[in-house]
Amino acid sequence: MARLESIENDFQSFLLRGSAEIEKRVVGTQRVPIATRLAIYADAYRSRLIEALEAQYPALLALLGAEEFAALGHAYVQAHDSSFASIRFYGGALGAFLAVHPDFAARPWLSELAHFEWAMNDVFDAADAAPLDVQALGLIAPENWAELGFDAHPSVRRLDLLWNASALWRALTDGQPHPPPDAQAHPVPWLLWRRELQILFRPLAGLEAGALDAMRQGRSFGGICLTLATALDEAQAPGRAAAFLREWVESGMIVGMRTCKE
Repeated sequence: MARLESIENDFQSFLLRGSAEIEKRVVGTQRVPIATRLAIYADAYRSRLIEALEAQYPALLALLGAEEFAALGHAYVQAHDSSFASIRFYGGALGAFLAVHPDFAARPWLSELAHFEWAMNDVFDAADAAPLDVQALGLIAPENWAELGFDAHPSVRRLDLLWNASALWRALTDGQPHPPPDAQAHPVPWLLWRRELQILFRPLAGLEAGALDAMRQGRSFGGICLTLATALDEAQAPGRAAAFLREWVESGMIVGMRTCKE
């Protein structure tokens, strides 16, 4: 078993870093030398990882084109070992990689598009949960509201985007001419979630983004009101919080309630 583990480690070092130790354990022939035999496996391994990236980032692939995306894929594979049991999670760092790589960092919309696509993958793959019925809100006694906390659907994700990544994604995945990259003056909060099998996303106004973030951080309804009271008149905060909450419930984003002591 120890010898098998050693062989596996040497083979992995060859695939990931080009180590030559595995050559001592491989038999070559005149027709297929050791280097050729190993290259077949190495090329297949790298190709499989790049194919996974193509499946996870179809809009980015369409925007860059096959040749430049392949170059990106090779650079990413060279820099990132596959450390996950499932290849589904391998491309999670691509957005951060694009933001710092010298060949791509000058086009920051690429990084944001990758972050948006990865969030879409997470939303689609997230666990399912039955949404809360809006009628449940009417059954809450007034004295219990302040300490009531809410559980978001497992698919809920939040992003702050400076560029028009969602418009780029929509056009590219629909096979339509895409708009030019366009940056806002300030990052825009975005909400993504799944309702049944449908992925939904929309921008958030600043107040709703703050309230949603407070809810997802485990704050009670009273805590959400306090968050809103930093920007609103204190008397207005409960009504605005209640309106946000009703919208979240009606959109299928809330799956449970609980007592939340802060």
